[in-house]
Amino acid sequence: MKNLLKLFVVILAISATSTLQAQEIGIKGGVNFANILAKDNDETYSDDFKSLLGFHAGVTVDFPFTDMLAFQTGALLSQKGYKFEESEGGFFIKNKTTINYVDIPLHLKASFGVGGLNIYALAGPYVGIGLSGKSKYEYNFGGQTEKEEEDISFGSGDDDDIKRLDYGLSVGAGVEINNQVSLGATYNLGLANLSNYTDNGSKINNRVFQISVGYKF
Repeated sequence: MKNLLKLFVVILAISATSTLQAQEIGIKGGVNFANILAKDNDETYSDDFKSLLGFHAGVTVDFPFTDMLAFQTGALLSQKGYKFEESEGGFFIKNKTTINYVDIPLHLKASFGVGGLNIYALAGPYVGIGLSGKSKYEYNFGGQTEKEEEDISFGSGDDDDIKRLDYGLSVGAGVEINNQVSLGATYNLGLANLSNYTDNGSKINNRVFQISVGYKF
């Protein structure tokens, strides 16, 4: 946990330094279509999971190297998670798990002009810190419905649900109008194994597709 906090402080310091020196600071927000990959060596358990609709919002910083190339970072509050439904023998269960992260993108961004527009593409790693989460369950058996919810616990212990640290790779593309308003899409491929149970190759990875609208000041 101490190493995690140190990493978070270093990332924030880098972001703050970039912000002070950068020429292009903006805001960004939009929708998330989140899911997870949950599997082990024998089976993929998430094949029937459904995407969770969430949101992301935060600050972006473009630190230009040239007119066409920049380093992009910032801090985004991003909702991840998944949904699933299952029924068998008159028993029905529905689950919705939402996990709130702060994501720090560390992206290389390339752009070029086409008419009055700028077309851009980006790629690079991201680091995410889990803040909070909740799982909601609905059970139905014999016409009787019960609901319950529980908070997600972060950590590496046997009693914890998932690890707090997430990281992975992002790829995206979009268009900028007048170098201010942007519309883009990004796919975040989680590489961190969030599972505390690793026997038989068990792992859980985040998967998030984002559609964003941004504005540069």
